[in-house]
Amino acid sequence: MVARLVVAAPSSGSGKTTVATGLMAALAATGLTVSGHKVGPDYIDPGYHALATGRPGRNLDAYLCGPELMAPLFAHGAAGADVAVVEGVMGLYDGAAGAGELASTAQIAKLLRAPVVLVVDASSQSRSVAALVHGFVSWDPEVRIGGVILNKVGSDRHEALLREAVEEVGVPVLGVLRRAVPVETPSRHLGLVPVAERRGDAVAAVAAMGELVRRGCDLAALLALARGASDLGGEPWTASGLRPCPPSPDGLDAPAPRTIEARGSGSGAHGDGKGQGGEQPRRRPVVAVAGGPAFTFSYTEHAELLTAAGADVTVFDPLRDTRLPDGTDGLVIGGGFPEVYAPELSANEPLRQAVGELARSGAPVAAECAGLLYLSRSLDGQKMCGVLDAETRMGAALTLGYRDAVAVSDSALAVAGTRLRGHEFHRTTVEPGAGPAAAWGMHRPERRLEGFVQQGVHASYLHTHWAAEPGIARRFVERCTR
Repeated sequence: MVARLVVAAPSSGSGKTTVATGLMAALAATGLTVSGHKVGPDYIDPGYHALATGRPGRNLDAYLCGPELMAPLFAHGAAGADVAVVEGVMGLYDGAAGAGELASTAQIAKLLRAPVVLVVDASSQSRSVAALVHGFVSWDPEVRIGGVILNKVGSDRHEALLREAVEEVGVPVLGVLRRAVPVETPSRHLGLVPVAERRGDAVAAVAAMGELVRRGCDLAALLALARGASDLGGEPWTASGLRPCPPSPDGLDAPAPRTIEARGSGSGAHGDGKGQGGEQPRRRPVVAVAGGPAFTFSYTEHAELLTAAGADVTVFDPLRDTRLPDGTDGLVIGGGFPEVYAPELSANEPLRQAVGELARSGAPVAAECAGLLYLSRSLDGQKMCGVLDAETRMGAALTLGYRDAVAVSDSALAVAGTRLRGHEFHRTTVEPGAGPAAAWGMHRPERRLEGFVQQGVHASYLHTHWAAEPGIARRFVERCTR
């Protein structure tokens, strides 16, 4: 059993990310192996969690994957850890619109049988904090709020008033953070700037968060609370579906990005190229995954699923690499911020041509959101790969929310009729919004066709979590072997 706790708040902007990431860093600094998790579809916060813990950040989204997968996915991601810290989303009881508690932090806390630490922004209140805490404690008796961390406290006098008020509710104060201590975590149009874009500054920011929590919080009490979590039971999720995947010796249980060397007979990564009886063994297909600062949005489980399905997963950077990895059989281009790097992506003409040639060859290509933009003719007037007959550009309106979708066309990812849940999160537009063969038919919150399917390409704004439907990875890798 892994000790665990959930860091939640009454609302967004209360300081969850600072406290959760800082707690991960502070606990890791004591020599503990810490596992970081994020409630919801957010790709950015897990990058900071990975810096704090030295392990891949993991998401827990009950809307995308279903409540029944939350405990197994958590157990898989936290395998080998001494303690896990789960950062909540929005307010504690906020879930998917119109779906009750579904996908809320409170639901995840109950599914994980984990105690909750409530981070309260106390900057504009004193005794009223007691009423706020009492309301959150009593709203759902199944949610166990084990303590409070008071954030943005102004003075010793302010702290004393707050502590006295919270004591009346019977909830221990496990930490006090002063508002005079800023931690630099710059944001832009979709939230925090990802770790990959500010590596050195991000390392410094995580260290500062860790020190802030170490000085302001009772680490021993927080750890004791985490160790008091109930037995979770059940079996961990596995990418193969057959057996648990043990963590690697260095503690990182995601497949390590690597460069695939040239393949062929003779000595090399695949031996002499002959199996027993002189038969030629089947080569593992190479799936190239876009990474680097422009393409930072990817769930850890996707690489694990592709690997378990028989692929060699290779990460490349479209900002720096002028060709696809050797032997590329399929391509995955996830989300990120290509709009920030449009001139640099456009200037890398050799890679754009290579991507176009691969797509036109019929090889499977899966593109989500940023990948859709990269495959278009142009992005904000800058030439992209030209695979899709579409123009894309940055806009002012934010498109955000969960979606219920059905596959409209047979593709490298799914057969027509496959139902899946996803998430949209972007400030860009694509014209037209769907190709002659659309990728998805959306039926929540509105009905519309979206995305493109042509030859082996599946391109869409919809972010999906493949753990909800492992057949996606298997189908994709099978297409790569053809």
